[in-house]
Amino acid sequence: MTDPTLADHTVAGHAVPDHTVADRASTGRASSDRTDAERAEALRDRYRATLGAVPHAVEDRLRVARSYGRLPTEEAFTALRHIVLADSPLGGRVQQLVHFGQLLSLGRAEPARIHARGALHAGAGIADLIGVAETALITSGTPAYALGIEIIVELLQEEDPRTD
Repeated sequence: MTDPTLADHTVAGHAVPDHTVADRASTGRASSDRTDAERAEALRDRYRATLGAVPHAVEDRLRVARSYGRLPTEEAFTALRHIVLADSPLGGRVQQLVHFGQLLSLGRAEPARIHARGALHAGAGIADLIGVAETALITSGTPAYALGIEIIVELLQEEDPRTD
């Protein structure tokens, strides 16, 4: 699936960003700012579609990329991310569950939270997240399992704050 807002051409059917500093310089600064804002918003839309929200770390990366003329890096990264996540033979739900499990195993709490929410956004249920946390217990031990259950409890409390 290609997104014309992110690319000027495709390779093997996938969007490949092709914005150069020379291209941006030739359009003038005011036009470039507007174009950069639109390009950044297109990137945010990709995260909203996949995760249901734009993570704070992505907003930080976009701010740095826009400030230092490195938006093409974020576009390339987001295009690759889209190929791996959205065009995956696993489908969005399973792909998000895999990410959740891998991040639990690595002990990466905040990204694991993001992908747990992404899994729910893609149609997974709490029981699926519990299954991933239990698998992490076997493959990565108690810390990974405990982190998974901690995240699941947080999600349950968001759904129903009365949950203890």
